[in-house]
Amino acid sequence: MRAERLVNGTAVFVDGAYRFGQDAMLLSAFCKVRRAERACDLGTGCGIIPLRWHDRGHRGPCYGVELQAGALALLEKALAQGGMEHIVPVCADLRTWRPAEAGLFDVVCCNPPYFTGGRQSPDPARADMRHERTCTLEDVCHTASELLRDGGRLCLCQRPERLADVMNAMRAARIEPKRLQFVAARPDREPVLFLIEGHKNRAPGLRVLPVFITQREDRSPSDEILAVYGQTREEQS
Repeated sequence: MRAERLVNGTAVFVDGAYRFGQDAMLLSAFCKVRRAERACDLGTGCGIIPLRWHDRGHRGPCYGVELQAGALALLEKALAQGGMEHIVPVCADLRTWRPAEAGLFDVVCCNPPYFTGGRQSPDPARADMRHERTCTLEDVCHTASELLRDGGRLCLCQRPERLADVMNAMRAARIEPKRLQFVAARPDREPVLFLIEGHKNRAPGLRVLPVFITQREDRSPSDEILAVYGQTREEQS
C-alpha cells in the first residue's frame, strides 16, 4: 500500500489490486461538482473521485459506494488520515443500495466496467472492475435515477464503442444526455474514451464539447491534462 498525493495534499491510498487511472481523474473533473452539492460515486474503488472532489473544495454530503471491501478499506484509511467526515464509505451492491436521501442527490457519477465479453482476468477483483459481472450500465443508470433529484446529473465515462449503449440506458432511466466529450491522445488519433453527463427528467438537447487532447505532438502531457492533475508545464520540466 502507498499514498498518492493530490495537488492540495489529499492522500489517496492504492495497492497492487486497487488503484486509479487517467479516466477516473478526467471523470472527476468533468463532473464539475459544486462545493455544497449532495454527491455519490458508485463503484468508488479506492475513492479517487470523492477524494479529488474534496481536494478541489467539495464539502457537501458525499457517499462512496463500493462492493469490494479491500478497495473500500483504502478509502477508509484516507478518510481517517484526512479527517473527512463529509465523505461516507459504503460497502454495498449499488443495485440494491438506497440511502435515506434517495431522490435528493445533485450529482451521481460512475466509472463503470467497460467490457461485456472477452477474456477476463483470473483475479476476481480485477475482473469485476473491468467486466460487467456485478453490474451493468442499466443497473448504474437505474440506481442513479432513483438517487437523483429532478434535474440532477449523472456523469459516466466509457469506451466510444459503447456510446449507443450508454445513451439508451440513460434514456430508459429517464436521464437525458446533455453534455458529451470525447478524449483522444492527439488530434490525429481516434478517441479512446468519452465522458457524458445526463440530467434526470429533462428535455432533449445534447451539447458536444471539443475533443479533450491528452498529449502534445512530442507525446508529453497536454496543458489540459496537466490542469486535471493540478500541474503546470514548468513543473514537468
